Amino acid sequence: MNELFGTLSDGTPVHRWSLERAGVRVRILSYGGIVQSVEVPDREGHAADVVLGFPELDGYLTHPDPYFGALVGRYANRIAGGRFPLDGRIYALALNNPPNSLHGGERGFDKRVWDAAPVEHGVRLTRVSAHGEEGFPGRLEVSVTYTLDEAGALRIAYEAVTEAPTLVNLTNHSYFNLGGSGNAGGHELRIAASRFTPVDADLIPTGVLDEVADTGFDFRQARKVGSGYDHNFVLDKGVTDGAVEVAELYDPASGRVLTVATTEPGLQLYTADHLGEPFAPGDGIALETQHFPDSPNRPEFPSTVLRPGEVYRSETVYGFSVR
Repeated sequence: MNELFGTLSDGTPVHRWSLERAGVRVRILSYGGIVQSVEVPDREGHAADVVLGFPELDGYLTHPDPYFGALVGRYANRIAGGRFPLDGRIYALALNNPPNSLHGGERGFDKRVWDAAPVEHGVRLTRVSAHGEEGFPGRLEVSVTYTLDEAGALRIAYEAVTEAPTLVNLTNHSYFNLGGSGNAGGHELRIAASRFTPVDADLIPTGVLDEVADTGFDFRQARKVGSGYDHNFVLDKGVTDGAVEVAELYDPASGRVLTVATTEPGLQLYTADHLGEPFAPGDGIALETQHFPDSPNRPEFPSTVLRPGEVYRSETVYGFSVR
C-alpha cells in the first residue's frame, strides 16, 4: 500500500509505502529511501516504533544531517579530504563534513526522490545517478528493494551498474531504539568482529586494523553499548555472497531483539552522541553495514570500485524477535 506523504517545494510528490507481515509493520518513503518507522511487539505483545524518525516530511527536510533512516550513497561514510584516485585521475567531492566528504556529498541519495514500484511483500526503489553527480564519475543505475520475509525480517537488497569506473558503497542509516523511547545506551550489543579501524581526529581510519581484545571496542560478548562510538568494525566473516549474521542488539526492558545479517565486510557503530532536538544524545544506535570508511584512499582495504560490466550487490537483513 502506498499513499501521498508530502510534497517538496518544487511540487515533487513524496509517497509512503507500508509493508506488514508476521506482526511487523514498516513504512518506507520514496524521498531518500527512508525507513520512516518499524513497529514490532515487545515481550508482552505491545507494539512500538523502534527507529527514530518524523511523522511528517518537513521533519526530514528540516533535520537532514542525522540521516534518519536514509538510504546513503554513492559512498556511505567519510572520504578523506573529499578526494580519491581512480585509474590515474584524482576526483574531488564536496567537503560537506569538513575537511571530508560524508555520505555522498551535499545532495546524496538520501536527499533524492526515488521511483517506487511494488514487489511481492515489499517495494523496489530505483534511480539513475548521473555522471558527475556530487563529483562521482560514471552514470550509475541503482535499485534498492525493501521486503519483509515470512518471519517479519526487513531485507534490504542493493544493486547497481555503471557506464564508467566509479565508487559504490551503500547503506541504510536507521537509528534503533528497541525500547521505543528514551536513551538506548543500556541496550546490550554483540558484534562478531575481532578488529576495528582506529581513526584520527577527523574520524578517518589510520589504516591500521587494531585488535578489539582488552579495549572498549570488544563486543564479541554481549554487553551494554554505552556512548562514544562512531567507528567501523572489521567483521570476522569479511565479504560474503549471502547475508551472514554479524550483530545482535537487545533491550532488556522490552525484551526486543534486533539481529543484523549482511554481505558487507564492515559495520559502523554510531551511538548518536550529538543528536539534537527533538531528540537527545544517545536516543538511538546506528548499525551501518558497509565497506570501510575512506577505502578509495586505502588500497589495503576491501575495494569499493565498480566497473562497467560488473554488478554491485549488497544485502542486509534486520531481524526482530523477543526474549
